[in-house]
Amino acid sequence: MSDFWNNIARYPRFFISSLAGLILVILAPFKNLFKIPKLRLILIFGFLAFILLIYLIIRNMAGL
Repeated sequence: MSDFWNNIARYPRFFISSLAGLILVILAPFKNLFKIPKLRLILIFGFLAFILLIYLIIRNMAGL
């Protein structure tokens, strides 16, 4: 029975490492785009526009 609980205790660590790996894989292409000066500017403005869009959506959903 202790093997069962040891396996259950490992799942959060597995979840965190899997999530970290997924985030690194998703962000890798953006890191490569950031090396090109012209695309760097587009990427920064795109990221700021994305953050602004999320802010406005959440603000409207909250009714503020």
